[in-house]
Amino acid sequence: MKVFDLVEPLLKKLDLGQNFVLYGNLLVNLIVLAIIAYAIDYLAKKVLIIGLAIVATYTKSTFDDFLVANKTAKYIAHLVPLYYISKKIPIVLDDFVYWENLFGKSVKIFIIVLSLFIVRSIFNSLKDYLKTQPKYNDKPIDSYIQVIMIVLWIYALVSIILLLFDTKKGVLLTTFGSISALIILVFRDTILGFVASIQVTVNDMVRIGDWITVDKFGADGEVEEINLATVKVRNFDNTTSTIPTYSLISDSFRNWRGMINSDGRRIKRHILIKGATVRFINNDELESFKRIQNIASYIDRRKADIDKYNIANNIDKSLNVNGRNLTNLGLFRKYIQRYIESHPGINKDMQFMVRHLQPTEKGIPLEIYCFSKDKKWENYEYIMADIFDHVIASIPYFDLELFEVQHVKADKLNLLDIE
Repeated sequence: MKVFDLVEPLLKKLDLGQNFVLYGNLLVNLIVLAIIAYAIDYLAKKVLIIGLAIVATYTKSTFDDFLVANKTAKYIAHLVPLYYISKKIPIVLDDFVYWENLFGKSVKIFIIVLSLFIVRSIFNSLKDYLKTQPKYNDKPIDSYIQVIMIVLWIYALVSIILLLFDTKKGVLLTTFGSISALIILVFRDTILGFVASIQVTVNDMVRIGDWITVDKFGADGEVEEINLATVKVRNFDNTTSTIPTYSLISDSFRNWRGMINSDGRRIKRHILIKGATVRFINNDELESFKRIQNIASYIDRRKADIDKYNIANNIDKSLNVNGRNLTNLGLFRKYIQRYIESHPGINKDMQFMVRHLQPTEKGIPLEIYCFSKDKKWENYEYIMADIFDHVIASIPYFDLELFEVQHVKADKLNLLDIE
């Protein structure tokens, strides 16, 4: 005899009425069902959790370790008593058709939701595992998993609605079509994030680990996470910025990956030279400038070329402005170029030059354009500072002056005694 059929004969012997027998039998059977289900759940959890932990201990793969951490075995264990309850409810509620139907649907809904939790824990374990693999640690795995889970949740929601209202799929799809505008409005950000995640991934615009700058959101740092709705950025000052994923395709941003992957980091900075200090160099002065080793050979070669040209064209050199001449700014520019060529922190295989920019009211900009070998921020700043320290200190040797804003010192005001 089945356990749930034992109570009813005993209650009938008490002869307390049909209703008492009916509801008393129901109450006792529900209590028995709950106790058995709890015992099954307890045993299933012990077996599955301990079993998976043992497997994870003796296997080399770390994937099963992540399954343990995400409680996959615990969720699977809960399915066992739910399955048992679903099979016993028709027996326990045999005389209560309405409640049998209601409880039966409730258990099936629990099974659907619990199945989603199991799938989610498996996907989370897969995500954690892939992030430990160098091949995948820069990929937006969170976005992929979120898209899959959204599809599964929608499928589960449809299944629950069909189960609750005994509705056909065709009728349900027609209803969803009628309220599609409302659905789009409610899930606008999710839909935009979904589209953006696909475009960002397909076009390889941003990867986890990239350094990006998004001025609109005050983000300037390394991408730590890319999911369906947001991009998490760890800024250079260790603050965190959260950017809507869709903004990566709707707004402009700067990705420094190209610089990091290149052979050098660009140095592009200028100094301002006072225009009034630029002049021609007399022949008598050249010997003193030749004491600067970096440009001694250049002066000899350049002087020979200029003299040859001036003699060939019968140039009157009583005035320096006639013909071709050396200038202190030209020598200084050549000196900087030679200095950069010999600097150990500069990549000689990449473009480098020293050039004039458009003169301004603040002087003549002399720009240094080159690439440092070391791309690490603090080392890059050190190399750039080392170069400009030397350049600025060298300016007086060429009889030039650096432009500086002159602050007029205000006279102290005499306070008038007020009578």
